[in-house]
Amino acid sequence: MNLVRTAMLLAFMTALFMGVGYLIGGESGMLIALVIAAGMNLFSYWNSDKMVLRMHNAREVDERSAPEFYRMVRDLAARAQLPMPKVYIIEEAQPNAFATGRNPQNAAVAATTGLLRSLTPEEVAAVMAHELAHVQNRDTLIMTITATLAGAIAMLGNFALFFRGGNNNNPLGMIGVLVAMIVAPFAAMLVQMAISRTREYSADRRGAEICGNPLWLASALRKIASSAGRIRNARAEDNPATAHMFIINPLSGERMDGLFSTHPNTENRIAALEGMAGATARGAGSSAGPWGSASSSRGPWS
Repeated sequence: MNLVRTAMLLAFMTALFMGVGYLIGGESGMLIALVIAAGMNLFSYWNSDKMVLRMHNAREVDERSAPEFYRMVRDLAARAQLPMPKVYIIEEAQPNAFATGRNPQNAAVAATTGLLRSLTPEEVAAVMAHELAHVQNRDTLIMTITATLAGAIAMLGNFALFFRGGNNNNPLGMIGVLVAMIVAPFAAMLVQMAISRTREYSADRRGAEICGNPLWLASALRKIASSAGRIRNARAEDNPATAHMFIINPLSGERMDGLFSTHPNTENRIAALEGMAGATARGAGSSAGPWGSASSSRGPWS
């Protein structure tokens, strides 16, 4: 159902983009919009991961520079039957993480130092399993495409007034210009956020399956959400277009679970994970896993 909903939202986003072009310049404007969209999507397809990692000043690590974290990601990738992604650490006090890359063969996962220091090993494993689920579900590519189209629609809206003068191809005149300037970018933003929220629940479920315990992820989400509300992420604030990529919204000004939220309500996500845990056979194994003791309050990277 999530795949169908996402496909429908992407189709709407594409139609909206072409519609903005039509409102500005008629059929020729729609064609120009299509060419712009194709160019932007092609560029973002090949370079989105590098751009996002650079925005957040992420540094790549390996088994020598971050042995425990790197081995954890490697083990989780093997459990998910995924190629080993590139692994990055971001020097940031706010606990958070994201995944990027156009496909599983060219994926990267990144975690902040705040995440590695404040969560237990099981919770860190659950968070990284969630990010690997995004990779497995191709969410990183979907989110890049929607972000690119939303940005392009906003760009066309900004140019609407410039192109209105002397343009006889505009079928609706000033009404079309106003729709292109105001309504279309607003609608694109809503669609982008709807897609983001849709994909988070799927990644939560698959991430819980990969790490082996939904309660680890539920606990991690609770801790991250609490810290994100208190600790400012300066780089995320400077690059708000990347907020939807994080496991929890990193922006201090977006805490509402409504029409404008890039993420589902954290308590709803936790409830879904707890329900998932309750549906499994109780007492089928220890709550502690291969990444440390569940009673530990800090991870091995502190």
